[in-house]
Amino acid sequence: MIALLSVKDLSVSIGSSPLIEGISFDLMEGQVLSIVGESGSGKSMTAKALMGLLPPKASAKGRAMFDGADLLAPGVDPPRGTGIGLIFQEPMTALTPVLTIGLQLTEAMESHGLCDSEEAHNRAIAMLDRVGIPDPEVRMRQYPHELSGGMRQRVVIAMMMLLGPRVLIADEPTTALDVTVQAQILDLLREIVTETQIGLILITHDMGVVAEMADHVLVMKSGVVEEYGAAEEIFSKPKAAYTRSLLEAVPRIDSISSRDDIAPDTLLSASNITKTFKTRGTLLSRNDGHRAIDDVSLDIWRGETLALVGESGSGKTTLGRVIARLTDAEVGRVLMNGADLTALSGRRLQTQRRAVQMIFQDPYASLDPRQTVGRTVAEPMIIHETLSKAERTTRVHALMEKVGLSPEMAQRYPHEFSGGQRQRIAIARAMAAKPTLVVADEPTSALDVSIQARVLDLLDSLKRSENLTMLFISHDLAVVRQIADRVAVMRNGRILELGPAANLFADPKHPYTRALIDVAPVPDPTRKRGKRPVLQGDYPTGILSEVTPGHWVAT
Repeated sequence: MIALLSVKDLSVSIGSSPLIEGISFDLMEGQVLSIVGESGSGKSMTAKALMGLLPPKASAKGRAMFDGADLLAPGVDPPRGTGIGLIFQEPMTALTPVLTIGLQLTEAMESHGLCDSEEAHNRAIAMLDRVGIPDPEVRMRQYPHELSGGMRQRVVIAMMMLLGPRVLIADEPTTALDVTVQAQILDLLREIVTETQIGLILITHDMGVVAEMADHVLVMKSGVVEEYGAAEEIFSKPKAAYTRSLLEAVPRIDSISSRDDIAPDTLLSASNITKTFKTRGTLLSRNDGHRAIDDVSLDIWRGETLALVGESGSGKTTLGRVIARLTDAEVGRVLMNGADLTALSGRRLQTQRRAVQMIFQDPYASLDPRQTVGRTVAEPMIIHETLSKAERTTRVHALMEKVGLSPEMAQRYPHEFSGGQRQRIAIARAMAAKPTLVVADEPTSALDVSIQARVLDLLDSLKRSENLTMLFISHDLAVVRQIADRVAVMRNGRILELGPAANLFADPKHPYTRALIDVAPVPDPTRKRGKRPVLQGDYPTGILSEVTPGHWVAT
C-alpha cells in the first residue's frame, strides 16, 4: 500500500540549534496517526514544517513525499487546504472576529477557484449541517464570538473539509473543550476519516484521546522520536522509558481510589445560591437573563477535596466565584466561621476573604506581567500582614521551595516560566495568604499529562501539610477521580448528584452522571467505542434526595 504522506528524516533547525531531528513516519489512507509528547517536544513544529509554516529563520531538511512531490524541496509550495488541511488548537484565534462565519467558509473555496459564490454558499451550509451545527443558515450570518467553543471548532473543521484535503492535521483540537464536547469532536473526526478515507494526523498530549482515536502512535520528546508503532502495542508493551512515564502519569477514570474517608465537619455552607447574568434583549421583548446558578445549596467539609464537575456553562465556576466572593449572588448565603460572606463589606470582608483563596485556570492571565513573581507572591502578605521586607522575602523563598521552584526564580517575570511553573507560582500566591479553603478552578486543564500529574501531587501534598480544604472545579473526570473525596455534578445551574467519589464513580445514580462518565476517554485502545450519545434533553433536576448515606440525587 502506498502512503498518502511519507516523511523521512525530517529535521528543523534555527541556525545551528536543532528543534526537531530525524522524524520519520508513514500515513496511509483512512489511518489516524497520533503524535504525542509534552509541550516543547516538537509536535506542532513537525506539522508546521509539513505545511510550510516555519518561522522565517527556521530551515527544514529531509523528505516529505505527498502526491508525488517532496514538500521540503526548495521551491515547492505545500498544497495547503486542498491537499493538506490544518486545524489549529484554538479556533477563536483561527477565525477572524470581524467576519461572519459564512464569509470565512466561502472565501477559501472561492480563492482556490473551487466554485462560484452561490455554489460556495450552498456547500458551506451543507457542510455546517454535516459537522453537526444546528440552524446552519442562521450560523452563516453570525460571528465567531456568538458561538460556543465546540461550535467554533466544528466551523474550523468544516472550513478545512470544504477544500477536500487528503490529509488533515489536527493540532490539539480538543484541549480546551469539556469532556462531552470533546467526545462529539472526536466522533466527528472519526466519521470524517471513515467516510472520506483521508489520513488524519492527531497532535495531542491526552493519552485517553490517543487510545480512542489512533491506529499508530509516534511519541516525541525534545525534538526526537522516542517510540513509533501500533497504538495497542504502544499502550500494552511500551519500549521507551519516556513512553512508560507518560502512561503512568495518566489519571484514569476507572482507577480504584485509596483516599481516606472524611468526617462530615462543615467548614463552609452555601445555601439557596442563585445568580443571574443579565443579557441584552430587544426593544419590544423582555429578557430575564441567564440563570447561571439556580437555588444551589452545598456544604464543604473541613479537610476534604470536594470536586465540582460538569460541562461548560453548568455554573460550576460561577458557584466557585460566589463562594470566594469574587461574584455576588442575588439570593442565598455563604456561611464560614460564623459569618455570612455575602453580607460582608469593607475591612470585615477583606479579613474573611483571606480564608478563601482562588487558583485560576490560566495562570498567565492571572499573574501581573509587569511584576516579578516574588512581588506577586508577597502581595497577600502586604495586604493581610505587617511583616518587614526581609521577613516577606524569607516567606516568599520558602513558598517557592514548597511548590518546587528555586528561590532565585522570585526575581523573574511570568513570561520567563513554562505553563506548569506559572501554575506553581499561582499556587504559591494562594498559599501566601494562609487560607483555610482553596478554590481551584480548572488548575490543570491546559497542562501536559506529566506536568498535570506533578501539579495534582503538589496540590494534594499542600492540602495535607497545610491542613487545607479544597473546592476543585474541573471537567476532567479522570483527574477528579484521582484527587476528590466527594463529587458534586452540575448541569444548567443545578446540582444533580452529590456523594463520595468512590461511590459516585462505581455506581452513579443520576442518568446525567452515568452519561458524563460514559463519554470520558479511557487510555486503553482495546476499549475503543462507537459514537457516543450527545448529552441533550431533559434530566431530573428536582430536590436532592439521599439514596444511600451521604449520596444525594436529584429526583
